[in-house]
Formats: sequence, C-alpha cells, structure tokens
Amino acid sequence: MADIKATLTVDGIEETLELPVYKGTLGQDVVDVRSLTSKNLFTYDPGFVSTAACESKITFIDGAKGVLLHRGYPIDQLAENSDYLETCFLLLHGELPTAEEKETFVSTIKNHTMVHEQLNHFFNGFRRDAHPMAIMCGVVGALSAFYHDSMDISNPEHRIISAHRLIAKIPTLAAMVYKYSIGQPFMYPRNDLSYSENFLHMMFNTPCEEKTISPILAKAMDRIFLLHADHEQNASTSTVRLAGSTGANPFACIASGIAALWGPAHGGANEAVLNMLEQIGDESNIDAFVAKAKDKEDPFRLMGFGHRVYKNFDPRAKVMKTTCDEVLAELGLENDPLLKIAIKLEKIATEDEYFIKRGLYPNVDFYSGIILKAIGIPSEMFTVIFATGRTPGWIAHWNEMISSDYRIGRPRQLYTGSPKRDYPTK
Repeated sequence: MADIKATLTVDGIEETLELPVYKGTLGQDVVDVRSLTSKNLFTYDPGFVSTAACESKITFIDGAKGVLLHRGYPIDQLAENSDYLETCFLLLHGELPTAEEKETFVSTIKNHTMVHEQLNHFFNGFRRDAHPMAIMCGVVGALSAFYHDSMDISNPEHRIISAHRLIAKIPTLAAMVYKYSIGQPFMYPRNDLSYSENFLHMMFNTPCEEKTISPILAKAMDRIFLLHADHEQNASTSTVRLAGSTGANPFACIASGIAALWGPAHGGANEAVLNMLEQIGDESNIDAFVAKAKDKEDPFRLMGFGHRVYKNFDPRAKVMKTTCDEVLAELGLENDPLLKIAIKLEKIATEDEYFIKRGLYPNVDFYSGIILKAIGIPSEMFTVIFATGRTPGWIAHWNEMISSDYRIGRPRQLYTGSPKRDYPTK
C-alpha cells in the first residue's frame, strides 16, 4: 500500500477523493487514479505523456539529467564494456550473465539464425521497390506461421524460446529485405561469426565473393544495435505491450512494434538526417540552412539535433560520436560530400550559442545515420536496422508484462461528438 495519498475535490461530488501515491526506485511518483472510474470520472492525458501505464523493472530514463539505465546499468558503461548480446541477456533476465550463461546464450542465438526455407517465397510477393519496413512488417508477422510449436504465452519456456528465435532471426530477415530490394541472392547466416559480423556478412557478401568483415565496422554495428536496444515506454514499446495485452503471439506483437517504429516521428529520425543532408546538398549551402533553422517562421528543421526526452544531452551520443570517428577513419571517407556537411553541422551545433542555449546537440540519430551511410547501408534501411536493435527491448517488455498480472489495454476518451439523436423518419 502507498504511504502517501493525494486528495482530489471535484465540483458536484461531496466527498474528497483519496488517491494512493506510489514511489518507484527512481523517477517521478505516480498517482493511482484507477478508483476514479467508480465516481464516473476519467483522467484526460492525450498521448499518455503524464500517465504511467505499467510498472517495469527494465529501463529508466531521466531526460533532464541525460540518464539512461538498463536494469540499473548506465548506457555508456554498457556500450564501453559490454556487447549487444550480453545486453540482450541483461534486458531479458535482469542480471548480467556469468561467463557460462553468456556462452550458452550466444551459442543459442547463433544456432537459431536461419529462417524456414519456405519463408523465402514470401519475398516474391512484394515489389522490389517497396519500402523495406513494409516488407519487414509482413515477414516478421509471418514467423508465427512457421514457429507455432512454442507459442503458449503462459509457458515461460515458450516465451524464452520465442525470444531467442526473434533475436536470432530478425537480423537474417533484415538482410534478406535488403538483398531482395537490390536483386541479389540471399546469404545464409554463418555460425562462426559474431552477431554483428554475421549481419554485415548477410548484407554485403555474395555467393561470388565473401569479403572479410572489418572488426571496426562490426564493432560499430554492434554499438548501434546496443544503443537502440531499449528506450523505456516509447510509442513502439507501448504498442508491443498493448498488442501483447490481448494475448497475441510474440511474433505478431513484435510486428506491431515494427509498424509503430516505421512512423517518421519515431524510428525514422536517422533516415531523416540523411534526407536533410541531401537537401542541403553542398557545404556552401550550410549557412543558409542554419539560418532557416533559426527562423521561427520557417518550417525547416535540422534533423538529428536535440531530443524529445533528453533536454541537455543524449547519453548515447558521446559513445556514438567516438564510433563515428573510428568508422570514418577506417573507411577514409572524410571527404565524402554528405559526410563533410554532417561534420560541419556538428561543429556549428556544438559551438553556436543558439544551439547550445536550446540544447540542440547532435543526438544518437545524427551519428548513427552518418555511420550507416558510411558503411554503405541505404537510408531507407535505417529504420529496419533500428528495429533489429530494438527487438530485445520489445521482447523484454512483452515478457515482463505476460509474466505478471495484466489487463487488456483499454484507453478511454473524452467524447465531443453529437449527443443521442433519432434517425430521421420520412
């Protein structure tokens, strides 16, 4: 029970309403408003931005202080000292794995990377020029037609099997989406490679030539996945939870998260960065576009700067900037026209008082967009990469919800339409 109570008085209701106030480990207190329905009252919170829709032990964000914790561990420490699959284990199980647990987990993921051969035929039903996210939504949802042997969501073992399958197979599907779009044959995964090496192998190698994967690029890919692994109750994660609350199978729930992520206001930010750089076109145009960004009357916005949650700095951006510098040095792309624009914009944003005062710092999307462009991944694939990295977070939240008492999601509304009226008679 809560030790603190909030009181609410409402005109027309004689009694003062007492509402429990709960304290979390970190962050804001929450007022329990569930009893208001008995008084014929709802709360009004468009976008649920002031509503705690669930209790969770997975990720904590303090946007004002630039804090992002996964199971209590700061994201910069995980990025420096951990790797993606270890972070996946942490998100799923709540603790870092022992050496033996990690070896078993990595082995399990590696041995589930192949997809059913018949799934290949699904791709032939899509246009080659379809947006990769359109195909990704379809093929991930289709996994439920092939792996329905372990979909009893009430069975903890089945939930973990599904989690392993999704983490293992989503990169394979992502690479298949890319290969299909450019007319190249699919590349089978290789169990002798690391998770990120294998992804780059499936993306860029062909049956004609298998190139050695650069360790620098593999490390960069691993960090991109890790830094996107989870981000608390964002739109796509909330979508996964809402779909999961109906009892839907995990593959359908993850497909719903992918669909939500596709929105340009959510997962399309790093793609928007590249589109912006192409719009600027040349270094000589930068000053004009910066002036447009400062003009309140101009709709133009610099993409990849500032963040809706982090008000002072994005804790993921520092690590990503280091990775960005390593990749550009490895590939010798310092003179790439678009990347030169990006580097100059970064310098302006970190030195110009206008941007400093407003907290418009380069964020994780800015640097990840540059890295993915440098690696050779087209901008329309960026959100697919995001979805691949975010998969363990979605699964962890889905599993957390299913593992506890939960109710089907059912938001209410403030109705402002016509009152009851009779159908007109002739």
